[in-house]
Amino acid sequence: MTIQTDYGTVDYDEKDLLIFPDGLFGFPKLTRYLLLRISEDDDSILLMLSVEESNVVFVLFNPFFLCPDYAPELAPEELMCLGVQESGELSYYVICVVQNDYMENTVNLKCPLVINPQTRNGIQVILESSSYGYRHKLRSFPTITKSSQNVLTGSANHADSST
Repeated sequence: MTIQTDYGTVDYDEKDLLIFPDGLFGFPKLTRYLLLRISEDDDSILLMLSVEESNVVFVLFNPFFLCPDYAPELAPEELMCLGVQESGELSYYVICVVQNDYMENTVNLKCPLVINPQTRNGIQVILESSSYGYRHKLRSFPTITKSSQNVLTGSANHADSST
């Protein structure tokens, strides 16, 4: 399949898609997404593109890149929904809210996207019993580097769907 994006034409197979059966918060009808790598050698920052509405794109961070001691605790029903016994079997991403001034960009550690990498099904959860917040400024994380800033200011020059 092919989709036209702001990053050019992207070819993908149905098996490459992430499926969120219930959609994401604020986007309940969009359930099928494609992850695009911004850099071939770095998967700490990704783009998640809706294949149903190609103008809907999320900037995602691997939360463990930002906060190595990030420890989300999922409820048993969330684990069951994803078909796993333990949260360590899952992949986690957090959504970045991109501002005009990249120093004001924030990530939502309270509501991660949680994906079963085997089935490629995911859900967005609210971590009820955690101290994580909805708006952590990126500048507060020591791991944000110049290359990360280039991506967030639009200086990156390509996206790659081979994740």
